[in-house]
Amino acid sequence: MKKIITLGEIMLRFSTNIGERLFKADQVQMHYGGAEANVAVSLARFGHHVQFVSKVPENMLGMAVDRHLQANGVQTDFLLKGGERLGTYYVESGVGPRSAQVTYDRKYSSFSQLTIEEIDFDEIFQDASLFHVTGITAALSPSLRELVLHSLKKAKEHGVTTSFDFNYRAKLWRQEEASDTIKTFLPYVDGCFCGELDAIYLLGIEKAAPALEGRAKLKYYYQKIKQLYPNIRFMSSTFRQVISASTNTLQGNYYLDGELYQSKVHQIDHIVERIGGGDAFAAGILYGIVEGMAPEELVEFAAAASVLKHTVHGDCNIFSPNEIKEFASNKPGKIVR
Repeated sequence: MKKIITLGEIMLRFSTNIGERLFKADQVQMHYGGAEANVAVSLARFGHHVQFVSKVPENMLGMAVDRHLQANGVQTDFLLKGGERLGTYYVESGVGPRSAQVTYDRKYSSFSQLTIEEIDFDEIFQDASLFHVTGITAALSPSLRELVLHSLKKAKEHGVTTSFDFNYRAKLWRQEEASDTIKTFLPYVDGCFCGELDAIYLLGIEKAAPALEGRAKLKYYYQKIKQLYPNIRFMSSTFRQVISASTNTLQGNYYLDGELYQSKVHQIDHIVERIGGGDAFAAGILYGIVEGMAPEELVEFAAAASVLKHTVHGDCNIFSPNEIKEFASNKPGKIVR
């Protein structure tokens, strides 16, 4: 069992029923989630000792977050209490040709006011194997950008493997702002989750030649990132084709030692919930790394984890490693008896 640390904001999500506009809804579904919290839940369910570092208000909502995390096996020793509010966001569920729409309400949340002085990273990283954080956390405030950089440096001081998901959100910060910030993080990152658009628009890498497509094009961008940041050991992303809000295809990518490994292409019909699919994929990759899986097996596992996440409500993946492996080896829709 590995000790894994994630750092980020967990929020309360309100989702409309399919077919309802947010401004007309009189009923919503409630879930708790956030990028790093979702990864924490997956890795805890995969059997690892996972600590989630965050801050929530000392009220009923903060208690509900604590209960949600512990119910899913995540340790909350470093879940600080204070501030006045839990961040929320609203999802107008998509269907068919209409995409889902997200509306944030997270300003002045307890987490957004978290400071470096409140966290003892020397204690947190004691005996830890892996640390995961995303660009969403850095997007929330200048002080959190300092905190993320500080946490990555501290993790490296303690010999902890660091994982960073670009997770760029245009509604949270400007592209130039994100680019300048992420570039300061990458010298302290061992593995990252990023794709073609991140390479071009956040790292300033020259666009690939028109003749390059698909696998060859992604490999070109990963090679360029590796040249800029030789400390990065692995990179990962997904290829997603959006046919409609209800039907997508998904393929996983994993780059290691100059080779790009890809999963099979999954057809996902009748999507129940797309939110959290990327976090499920990231958790699958990280699980494969800490478990020492072969690259081919690792990327198949991560893609299968993401696909299964699309079939359940809520932000978090709730499938075990055995269920994911069995799904990866079976034909879709087959009855498991």
